[in-house]
Amino acid sequence: MSDDLVPNHVAIIMDGNGRWAKQRKLPRSAGHKQGVKATQEIIKASGKAGVKYLTLFAFSSENWQRPKKEVSALMDLFMQALKNEVQNLAENGVRLKFIGQKDAFSKKLYQQIEQAEEQTAHNDKLFLNIAANYGGRWDILQATKKIIKQVQIGSLSLEALDETILEHELATKNLPAPDLFIRTGGEQRISNFLLWQLAYTELYFCDLLWPEFNAGELEKAFDSYRLRQRRFGRTEEQVV
Repeated sequence: MSDDLVPNHVAIIMDGNGRWAKQRKLPRSAGHKQGVKATQEIIKASGKAGVKYLTLFAFSSENWQRPKKEVSALMDLFMQALKNEVQNLAENGVRLKFIGQKDAFSKKLYQQIEQAEEQTAHNDKLFLNIAANYGGRWDILQATKKIIKQVQIGSLSLEALDETILEHELATKNLPAPDLFIRTGGEQRISNFLLWQLAYTELYFCDLLWPEFNAGELEKAFDSYRLRQRRFGRTEEQVV
């Protein structure tokens, strides 16, 4: 691989905000606020490096089980971040899209999400996808339900069903599969994130907590990626 090769699509689980705050005897909300700063740096660094698609796991469908106070603080932080950052994203060629069950959020937050997507809809330098109230199992299930309806009304036959049709019904339709998956915080699992899409993605796990992850650490992940040989089921000789 050439030294300047970067993954086209990077997917990240931004883990460790709460633990970062706990280590400093701060409320968990302080960790999430510091995590927003790290996110801003990584978005900027990704665009500068030449990444075309960046998908961030901001809030899983399981995160509703967290303490109500923390969930409420997260929702407030979402709204504030959207309010503060969308203009900057728009001016820097970033197209923002949220994937997940958006209708579960408050009406005010839902409207802000819609407005942010509309405001950045014509940009194409970096496609930034925020997975919010998202789960990989939910994604596959909702796609399956759509396909079943198509079969029931006769617009699709079972014989015609293939992977391409299913992928078109996923929340990530029109996005290429991630080339590199990054998870911070020391955990080594994908936690119901992009279960279908990560089938052939290179995995990179980092012990740093998300607020500590910066542009230099992102470049380390890219260095690791450059050393991988992606075979997609073929032999090494075939790839060479």
